[in-house]
Amino acid sequence: MRRMMGTILALMLLALPAAYAVQPDEIMSDPVKESRARDLSRELRCMVCQNQSIDDSDAPLARDLRLLVRERIAAGDSNSQVLDFLVARYGEFVLLRPRFERQTMLLWLLAPVLLIGGGLALWLQIRRRARSGADLPAPLTPEEKARLAALMSDEPKSS
Repeated sequence: MRRMMGTILALMLLALPAAYAVQPDEIMSDPVKESRARDLSRELRCMVCQNQSIDDSDAPLARDLRLLVRERIAAGDSNSQVLDFLVARYGEFVLLRPRFERQTMLLWLLAPVLLIGGGLALWLQIRRRARSGADLPAPLTPEEKARLAALMSDEPKSS
């Protein structure tokens, strides 16, 4: 019981910063629009924190961006129009997951290419080792064979 309470407390403490990032005065009265605003703000990077979405950040710039998203939604913009507006204003860096375009192709493709290349190199190395027989011990010399035969032919002495 004590362990479970500790786990619940730890989870609540982890969720605490995200719970207080969006201030009550920012929340829209229409729950559908507020849900859209929250979804969009989870996709946008805080330019101050850089590893948090603006939905999770308490930075003043993140607050300004959350308010700007809500203003654009209240003005009737679609989700893509809001994102396009913010990208035009702040650049592609404002998106937590950049779009797949010519400029970001290297960002999207480098990890899979490196993973496939590493797997291929490992596979080739394993094949090369299996073919060369490097893991096999060298055959016994005639002297070693004779000594082994002598050791095996000796009967244990009884004391």
